Amino acid sequence: MEKTYNPHAIERSWYQTWEDNGYFAPAGEGQPYTIMIPPPNVTGSLHMGHAFQDSIMDALIRYHRMKGNNTLWQVGTDHAGIATQMLVERKLAAETGQSRHDLGREPFLDKVWEWKNESGGTITRQLRRLGASVDWETERFTMDDGFYKAVQEVFIRLHEDGLIYRGKRLVNWDPKLHTAISDLEVENKDVKGHMWHLRYPLADGETTSEGNDYIVVATTRPETMLGDTGVAVNPEDPRYKMLIGKEIILPLVNRRIPIVGDEHADMEKGTGCVKITPAHDFNDYEVGKRCNLPMINVMTLNGDISDQADAFNMDGTPNDSIDTFIPEAYRGMERFSARKQILADLDAAGLLDDIKDHELTVPYGDRSGVIIEPLLTDQWFVRAKPLAEPAIKAVEDGEIQFVPKQYENMYYAWMRDIQDWCISRQLWWGHRIPAWYDEQGNVYVGHNEAEIRDRHQLSADITLRQDEDVLDTWFSSALWTFGTLGWPEATDRLKTFHPTDVLVTGFDIIFFWVARMIMMTLHFMKDEDGKSQVPFKYVYVHGLVRDQEGQKMSKSKGNVLDPLDLIDGIELETLVEKRTGNMMQPQLAAKIEKQTRKHFPEGIAAFGTDALRYTFYSLASTGRDIKFDMGRIEGYRNFCNKIWNATRYVLMNTEGEDCGQKGGEVELSLADRWIISRLQQTEKTVAEAVESFRLDHASQALYEFVWNEYCDWYLELSKPVLWDDTASDARKRGTRHTLVRVLETILRMAHPFMPYITEEIWQKVKALAGQEGDTIMLQAFPAPDDAMIDSQADRDIEWLKGVIDGIRNIRGEMNIAPGKTLDVLLRNCTGEDKARLAENHSYLKKLAKLSDIRALDASETAPMSATQLVGTMEVLVPMADLIDKEAELARLTKEVDRLQKEATRLAGKLGNEKFVSKAPADVVEKEKAKLAEAESAKAKLEEQMETIRQL
Repeated sequence: MEKTYNPHAIERSWYQTWEDNGYFAPAGEGQPYTIMIPPPNVTGSLHMGHAFQDSIMDALIRYHRMKGNNTLWQVGTDHAGIATQMLVERKLAAETGQSRHDLGREPFLDKVWEWKNESGGTITRQLRRLGASVDWETERFTMDDGFYKAVQEVFIRLHEDGLIYRGKRLVNWDPKLHTAISDLEVENKDVKGHMWHLRYPLADGETTSEGNDYIVVATTRPETMLGDTGVAVNPEDPRYKMLIGKEIILPLVNRRIPIVGDEHADMEKGTGCVKITPAHDFNDYEVGKRCNLPMINVMTLNGDISDQADAFNMDGTPNDSIDTFIPEAYRGMERFSARKQILADLDAAGLLDDIKDHELTVPYGDRSGVIIEPLLTDQWFVRAKPLAEPAIKAVEDGEIQFVPKQYENMYYAWMRDIQDWCISRQLWWGHRIPAWYDEQGNVYVGHNEAEIRDRHQLSADITLRQDEDVLDTWFSSALWTFGTLGWPEATDRLKTFHPTDVLVTGFDIIFFWVARMIMMTLHFMKDEDGKSQVPFKYVYVHGLVRDQEGQKMSKSKGNVLDPLDLIDGIELETLVEKRTGNMMQPQLAAKIEKQTRKHFPEGIAAFGTDALRYTFYSLASTGRDIKFDMGRIEGYRNFCNKIWNATRYVLMNTEGEDCGQKGGEVELSLADRWIISRLQQTEKTVAEAVESFRLDHASQALYEFVWNEYCDWYLELSKPVLWDDTASDARKRGTRHTLVRVLETILRMAHPFMPYITEEIWQKVKALAGQEGDTIMLQAFPAPDDAMIDSQADRDIEWLKGVIDGIRNIRGEMNIAPGKTLDVLLRNCTGEDKARLAENHSYLKKLAKLSDIRALDASETAPMSATQLVGTMEVLVPMADLIDKEAELARLTKEVDRLQKEATRLAGKLGNEKFVSKAPADVVEKEKAKLAEAESAKAKLEEQMETIRQL
């Protein structure tokens, strides 16, 4: 092996080998185990959230593959409607100066497919760098032909079931992109603005309880007043309840509108009177439904004021009885210009009562960057409540389990208050809605025009046009678990791999994606008995990756970490350019450059994939936030080095030697029996942790065993045997056998977490360990053998470690050179202590650098010594010519103080009646034993201090 571990020398070649040999494909045998990758956007590139999530999935898949499951990790990408269309539109404008409208729909879509085929595979290439063992042979795309067939079929069946309808409803409208968008695509920003108080004159000579002939409404969006259809007051408000049923004259428009009673009006907030504009505000829309108010839309799709308003009833039908007049002064004005003009006109009319500073939350389109307008438009909707009921029950009955369980509450909260789902988007890139219209506006839903004509017996002279809209991206991704497996065809893959086993996802899309997959799958997927299938049995919800201070990673903060930079390394100047290169704000760019140079003065070192992945596992707790600390990844790069160097030691002592592969007597030393025993316990801990999705516990247990027990202790304990000329061949063979077998088992146990380094080393040690095969990823995951757990060896080695650590501690505290040999005495030895001393005499002499070690007789007086305790036994190092009297007294004083604090704490605990009465008896007894031990140890050290003082 090379002297130094170099991840880049092995990672790319091994991944190519795995993929070329088809190791990622399902084996065709064993219990199926399936994970569907949350499909990343085809426009995307690997960020820390992806890397974290995909590392978790790969560990689960590699673990179950090694456990003998017929594993499928289904890979694919999402067509990302808005993001992809915007990207290609910008590219088209930059290259040709044309818009998509200049090209036309079909030629533009050809351009999108051209881009997808040439540049849409960035994130899948990056998944390979991460070591993701997905089944590339069956990669899917949400716009491929087979998936489109599934999407179309779902739409048609839902429409036939009465669960899809078209209606005029309020939606998030992006005035720049000219499309409805989902709540997830709305970025709410806290801004400082104003609250304008407007006077609305009362009609018919009415007055308030204070004698005013007007009421005052408060609003942050005065331009929407043109579409007011009511004013709400709280029915319990003594100031206004007598006005309920009366009317006001809407200023500037002169339309009479009613005063209604509704609890939406907060008596303690603002003026207590709320203008109601059902066509331009989601809360007002709900008030309008409760109070049967009409809707008046005063804006165009651009967000400008219309020349003539449109009026509708709450069911979306036109309302011809309402005055839809818009004053000429505002017609065609941009919405915020209209706001200024309306306020100026109200002020001039004496109707602007007050202006107050106000902090408010404003919705912005995350792609367009413009303020989103709630707008009344014709859209397609899914009736969500009938689909939500069985989806709620599936979680209540435990058919689907959330991990951690508390996320079920978030799921229930959304699902029990679910609203109809707007599924149409005014885009060209996406699944075009399979609906056609005749010239009278009749709607026909079907797979294609020919089918519709045939089914409805439409003559050739009837013109049909297909709906221009496409389906929301979340609609198609809701079919991901079964659409990727060939549905609506009853394919073998669908029968084998559905339902899937676990979905790994973030909490932020539990509603937008997880819940919708559950609803759709339960509705469409049935088993042989007709029972609805769930899409997955577990939903493992991970936290969001933040920086080491807990802040969200964002470009504007300059704290974004690129996982590929952590894997491959990046020089400082390149990192600075990467973070600031495209910024339009010089001041922000300068700030980010300064932060980057401060935090990464030498750039980012190359840590390799395995170190990055292991860092993610160590952070994969059940919390919502994950703080990514650079110190951790440095520590796990050192862990990789530790394994590499341990392997070099093993190979140096076993290559060309008899390791028991061909039989022969094998005698195991105490150290051999101990490390084999600890290996069984670690195998059990790791497997249980993985099965319960606690990859943090699994990675910690593995780390502790490899670093502390195998490398730091066992390798050292192997040296006295291997380097002892008097040791028997059987004993040496036993130690060599244990060295390679335990190392090989470690590699298999670590492979799901660290695929590259484990594969590289396994190829070097497999023959020595008697293993066969072309790749570690198809070997069996280690299974613990309880018969090999040796509790006596565990206790004996803990005793041995205690003695050695005690001697090492004395060396360190007394500043005794590591190479200086010492005489050591043991006092207060039990019979078991003496037996352990006899058995491990040579270990102790060699590992602790001793000239001798023996137990004192009961009658023997020990010379002046430095002391450490191992249980009740004292480890004494005679201090003649070694001790600094004052330093030793200071050390013992410190230890006595520590024991006194511990004794005081324990005495206080045992003096607490609540603890003693409520704690189990064995726990109380343990605490009493700890107290007695602390008091005894303190007394012995105080005796030792008195002896030193008398020197």
